[in-house]
Amino acid sequence: MPVVELHVLEGYNSEEKQRLGEALTDAVRFVVPATPELVTIMIHDMPRQNYYRGRIRRTPASARPDPALVVRDYLAAMEARDLEKAGALLAEGFTMTFPGTEPMTTLEELIAWSKPRYKFVTKTYEGFDAMQSAGDASVVYCRGTLQGEYHDESLFEGIRFIDRFEVIDGKITKQDVWNDMAEVRVKS
Repeated sequence: MPVVELHVLEGYNSEEKQRLGEALTDAVRFVVPATPELVTIMIHDMPRQNYYRGRIRRTPASARPDPALVVRDYLAAMEARDLEKAGALLAEGFTMTFPGTEPMTTLEELIAWSKPRYKFVTKTYEGFDAMQSAGDASVVYCRGTLQGEYHDESLFEGIRFIDRFEVIDGKITKQDVWNDMAEVRVKS
């Protein structure tokens, strides 16, 4: 039964501590063969006035936004065609690569690329998986199926997709997209 004790400076709310508890449980289970209920996480709040580093009293850094929620907000804004809201979630230097494309850097490029492919597309999500990379980026995968309408008014549905996002401090830096749309279109 693994036990993890974590000391943090006061100031993180219960939702942020919940995210810490879940992430630490998952990290332990990545190595130790234990079910979630066998992993114990204890978070201890340390009063700010009791913490010094470099002879200076320190305060806690703000928690990073949940990267999976950032991606969900971005995808919802894109589906609603709220390009201003979606664009606000993108970092400077953002790139995205879709099947058969070179990297694109603006949402307008994406709209222009997709316009001749279909009238509209929506997504049904089967899941989101988020993890921290060895670098600064959190990595979020979302997967599910696509449905929509081609320009000839024929409908499509059940097309598998997976998107991979990199998120740093609440901003999306990279999006890579894979789907079976071309294969399904050839068969129809």
